[in-house]
Amino acid sequence: MPIDRPTAAELLSAVREHLTERLAPTLEGQPAFHLRVATNALAIVERTLAEGETMDRAEKKRLSLLLGVRGNLVGLNQKLSKAIHQGELDNQRDALLEHLRKTADDKLRLANPRYNVPRDN
Repeated sequence: MPIDRPTAAELLSAVREHLTERLAPTLEGQPAFHLRVATNALAIVERTLAEGETMDRAEKKRLSLLLGVRGNLVGLNQKLSKAIHQGELDNQRDALLEHLRKTADDKLRLANPRYNVPRDN
């Protein structure tokens, strides 16, 4: 990992801020809308760089505990899908639902940081 500055995250932030603060005020209509879509996508990438690895590690840990096996995230999710389809997790319904809720919450927080729905669990 390079130690040079600016980092990839800093570059993304600078580009997004430039587009938002300098270019956006000069646009209207469809070009302004497309720019908002692009800057929102850049913000998602920024959040993914900042939090994605932590979320992936947590998901992987939950999957390993739920399935009783180790592996990479893609492989574990494939095993989860197969286990659900074959009814292998029917006796672990609560743990499965909790994993799915946490995973969905993490993904939604990356896509929209304003997402924060308290649960009554």
